[in-house]
Amino acid sequence: MTTISHHPERVLVLFVGACLIEHQAAPPNPHTPPDPHRIARSRLWREVITAVRQVVPEVATVRPGVCAMRARGPARYYGSEAAAARAIIDRVTACGTDLADELTRQLAEHTVVGAAASSFAAQLAALLPGHTAHEHPHLNHPAPAVRTVDTDHTAAFLAPIAIGQAVPDELAQTLARLGVRTLGDFSALPEASILQRFGRSAAAAHRRARGLGEAHAAEVTPHAAERELVIRVEFEPPLDGSDQLAFACAEPAEQFVRGLTSERLVCTELLVTLHDDLGATHARQWSHPANFTAADVVNRIRWQAATLPAAHDRGGAGIGAVSIAPVSTAPAAAHEPGLWSDAPDERIHHQLTRVQSLLGPDRLGTPRLTGGRQSANRQTLVPWGASAPPRSAARSTSDGPWPGHLGGATPNSVFAPPPQVTLVNAQGESVTIDRDELLSSTPALFGAHDGSSTRTVQAWSAPWPLREHWWAAHAEAVHRLQVVLDDGDAWLLRFTDRQGWCAEGRYA
Repeated sequence: MTTISHHPERVLVLFVGACLIEHQAAPPNPHTPPDPHRIARSRLWREVITAVRQVVPEVATVRPGVCAMRARGPARYYGSEAAAARAIIDRVTACGTDLADELTRQLAEHTVVGAAASSFAAQLAALLPGHTAHEHPHLNHPAPAVRTVDTDHTAAFLAPIAIGQAVPDELAQTLARLGVRTLGDFSALPEASILQRFGRSAAAAHRRARGLGEAHAAEVTPHAAERELVIRVEFEPPLDGSDQLAFACAEPAEQFVRGLTSERLVCTELLVTLHDDLGATHARQWSHPANFTAADVVNRIRWQAATLPAAHDRGGAGIGAVSIAPVSTAPAAAHEPGLWSDAPDERIHHQLTRVQSLLGPDRLGTPRLTGGRQSANRQTLVPWGASAPPRSAARSTSDGPWPGHLGGATPNSVFAPPPQVTLVNAQGESVTIDRDELLSSTPALFGAHDGSSTRTVQAWSAPWPLREHWWAAHAEAVHRLQVVLDDGDAWLLRFTDRQGWCAEGRYA
């Protein structure tokens, strides 16, 4: 009888605190001198990865300061996981001999290796603060700076850890309101209910919280081959014109995708660099919500070339070389369509991409809700085929502060420009906003912009001011009002002294 183990593979995770780089929300200002602190830590991290590869050849970088590797091979070679972990630590700490004293001290004091069944559990074992790690009953310390979790105790080790370690902040807050505050609480919920209520990403987090690891992907995917995946093609004579350049890059694009496929990778972020015959480079980074095909790569090259000035305006003959480099890759297995795939239909994607090729990359997009005070200003289009901004970034933008913005439900229909409407009292007099920023009289009848008969107003909100550009001489006071009619329709109105009442939006 054959016994099949359902435990994920064991993983070693190295945490190097001296290489942690503080989060930088905005890109570096080109006019600001480079930060020597960040440069030193970035250089140290590159040296650390080189040192680790001398002990374990296949290493996957999780983020600056954290990397992962399979435990089975090193444990066999060195005799145990603890011995392999100590060999890694000794090689890494030797990197800091020529660094500043502070970095050398941090490298010696804050370098830890965690070992557990699944990359997620190993990361938490390595990243737990010192006092928490020493008090945890299911975390072993077989050697200095080495922490291990027995495979059978993975779920028990994860149980007391905060839920925010496994899910995004927004979902963590929702679960906390439901009384789910730890990974143990989360793992006790039915998997089917998690999938149905919160989606696939939450279901994957639920698997990790139960100590089961990744469902369809390897725990560690080394990216050592990325440097060899850069494609560069040169043209003699140089090419001028986006269509001519795109046609010439069709075969290199196929070669680029084939190279990724041979490594079982897909590209989700791409760097295209155009080199003209005068030595100037024109680089642009492109992202994709799924992964790049050869046709997608060719389209990006065409669009990028179309934004350049003509050759005679640049003073040269055209583009002499094109480089295609992967910026971000992912395991191909993780991008296989599942039974409940929410990716766009391939035919729809193909047709919309063709339309986009004719109109331009920014002429076809997917609507997104962003931050703003007025409803029309909150609508934006993300170009089709480009990845949307991270939800955390979008949430920080939409959360404001936006004084005077509309809270709660947003209108189903937003009018741009807003049409004129009428709002009168029982005597037929127009309702206005007085000096106290209140309604001048009680609303009774509402007349829509489509010329239909007036309808009775059943309920209304208090008006609230919207003050924008108050310092400008031409600034005009704007007030907004919500009304509900006798037929159940609801409207968002806007009032100014110059235009009177306008309909900003309508609730279906």
